[in-house]
Amino acid sequence: MVKILELFGGIGAPRKALINLGVDHKSIDYVEWNEKAVRTYNAMFDNRYKPESVVGYSLQPDILIHGSPCQDFSIAGKQYGGNVADGTRSSLLFETIRIIENLGVWKPRYVIWENVKNALSKRMVSAFNHYLSDMEDLGYTNTYQVLDARDFGIPQARERVFTVSVLGDKYFDFSRLRKTPMRSVSDFLEKEADEKYIVTQPSMVSKLPGKPIVPGTFGGRMLEEVKDYVHTITTKQMRCPNSGVVRVDDGRWRYLTERECWRLMGFDDEDFDAALKEHPSRGRFLNGTLYHQAGNSIVVQVLESIFELLLSGDYDTDFSTNEEGQLELIC
Repeated sequence: MVKILELFGGIGAPRKALINLGVDHKSIDYVEWNEKAVRTYNAMFDNRYKPESVVGYSLQPDILIHGSPCQDFSIAGKQYGGNVADGTRSSLLFETIRIIENLGVWKPRYVIWENVKNALSKRMVSAFNHYLSDMEDLGYTNTYQVLDARDFGIPQARERVFTVSVLGDKYFDFSRLRKTPMRSVSDFLEKEADEKYIVTQPSMVSKLPGKPIVPGTFGGRMLEEVKDYVHTITTKQMRCPNSGVVRVDDGRWRYLTERECWRLMGFDDEDFDAALKEHPSRGRFLNGTLYHQAGNSIVVQVLESIFELLLSGDYDTDFSTNEEGQLELIC
């Protein structure tokens, strides 16, 4: 059985990936401060976790996955950075270092960190390099690469930097990741959508495809039509720029629905229905909670490919395949 620890766990994309792969696993703990995300995770999985901070945690997983808050790395945020002492949300990534240090001689075999591509920018890279240096001091070999969800079957232009740290001296070989042709975006879109998703706000209507560019507003950026793929799923759709708008037969345009955003993050409709039951929509209002949870998650299929390669037996692990074809950890 593979034991995982999910820090800044969100709605549980790592666990969903392992379920999809059929890997026998146990989430020995899940740590998330957002109460609504915890409720969603519980509705989908265990129904036992409570909101908690990562500060002060000490556990012994085989795989530690963390996606520290991206707001202070993101171009869409204020780009404060994430240095260990700067007090930003993104600086919480260094709590992972402290957790591993407190484990003593025992350490997770693998540590996976995901964040926005802007973490590698000139302004932000010092914090990233600090993290890599600290992981090396703990005995890990780091490899990182920017991965796009479109290379893993999902029609979403979502680029995120993934850092895989392997205990010992082996480099994780990103070139060996299993990639999948991008599926048609029509497979993810609903056949019909409620009237509440139609773009009617004057400030958004003025930015619809085909409208003249309004200089000085959002840098002159306009909404883009969803064609072959959507742009990055973020925590809100009723803003410009967003993930794109869908042309309706009568010439109008609509936002992506909450369900579509979850599908485009790799979750099943059953997962979405469990979340919707926990966080019901209210009348004519868009469900901000479910948009937010999709935008803050990790694309499940990217994690599937990473887990497949990590658990393949090529990284000095004690994993093997049982008679049913599931990956097992030999204890």
